[in-house]
Amino acid sequence: MKKIYFLAIVGITVMLASCGHGGQGELVGAYNRKFKNDRIPLGMVYVPPGHTPLGGSDEDITFSQNGPSKMVTISAFFMDQTEISNAEYRQFTNWVRDSIAIGMMGNPQQFMITPKGNAANAVGGDKYIDWKKVGPNGANIWRNKGKGAAAAQVSQLDGMYYSGLDALPGKKELDVRKFVYSYAELNMEKAAAGHKDPNSKRQDYIDRYTIAIYPDTMVWKTDYSYSQNDPMVRGYYNHPSYDDYPVVGVSWEQAKAFSHWRTRLYDGVATARKLPAGSRSDYRLPAETEFEYAARGGNTKTKYPWGGPYIRNTKGCLQANFKPGRGDYSSDGGIYTVGVRSYFPNDYGLYNMAGNVSEWTLTAYNKGASPLLHDLNPNFTYDAGATDSKYKKRKVVKGGSWKDTGYFLQNAVSTYEYQDTQRSYIGFRCVSSYPGTDLRH
Repeated sequence: MKKIYFLAIVGITVMLASCGHGGQGELVGAYNRKFKNDRIPLGMVYVPPGHTPLGGSDEDITFSQNGPSKMVTISAFFMDQTEISNAEYRQFTNWVRDSIAIGMMGNPQQFMITPKGNAANAVGGDKYIDWKKVGPNGANIWRNKGKGAAAAQVSQLDGMYYSGLDALPGKKELDVRKFVYSYAELNMEKAAAGHKDPNSKRQDYIDRYTIAIYPDTMVWKTDYSYSQNDPMVRGYYNHPSYDDYPVVGVSWEQAKAFSHWRTRLYDGVATARKLPAGSRSDYRLPAETEFEYAARGGNTKTKYPWGGPYIRNTKGCLQANFKPGRGDYSSDGGIYTVGVRSYFPNDYGLYNMAGNVSEWTLTAYNKGASPLLHDLNPNFTYDAGATDSKYKKRKVVKGGSWKDTGYFLQNAVSTYEYQDTQRSYIGFRCVSSYPGTDLRH
């Protein structure tokens, strides 16, 4: 009797277990690991989905017809609350610098340090080079100790410095032209066009890039004739006073490389925390329509990001960093750029969506593309190669800058610049698509 009772219990247990895991031929699904999908990435804000008219909201004084009004729907995404700052971009250039140094030195454990905080560093290990040990002074100390393994490792870095006639007498400086970042990504446009071809291979749709990523600090000279901007050339990217100012002198190609690295940076931390693959969408540049949608802050047909039709508030204060009048760069509170959290944010909590620096978008500039765009997440892209015409290398720039007049600060106004060009008035910020419908539901 006890045996029969035991077998009955075992049978019921097996039956229940099989029902819970797809037994008896029932479809129960194969679910990916669940995780909380309500965490807003650090330094970003949530932009909810919605439908709204985008495009011209005022008289088209240039008769360019660049932004005809159109009702569209935009999916939810996260957007950087501010423009990418010098300090944030420097994290990228420092990582590239140290990655090159680590590769040249082999396994230089005695020359590495773990930065404070949560691994600004999760890509390629959790340590950085201690430049106090391998820099000009540190290198001399190790070399003076003799020809040991450590001294030999330090000497491997000689190729990272300016040398010969490129070097200034008495100075040993890193050659920033060697700060190169290589990456690959799947080209969705190519894949969509050819993935059903039985003779195609996945490698046919993978684009590979090698990008020199250090900002062109000389833009403060080359953008202006007969203007004394030498102090900006020397100090803007590296002086601590400008750490929280927007990075400039960065091309569209460099901004894309930064976005790829930032994705890898997060993926490294996600792997360490054992989060599921793809727990956050890739970082990227915003589409033109995403930028305009976010700039409006949830308001309809507004002229500027702050909502009103005027460039001044009720107290008479200018509401952005731009050029208020002829020869006047200072009345708004800044002569060049200002800190990335200057002025009031818009209704989504986004700072400087107009003024300070213009910003790169993902969108290719083509005046004829507007009527062809879909009304759901509209965007036009073209990946121009090195041999393409310069007209195919134009990318949409939004927001207006510190040197522009008020017209260019309007939400609907777009201009362009070539993807391989750096300017003293163009920066960028990143977005990341929300993996779901709406964070609020």
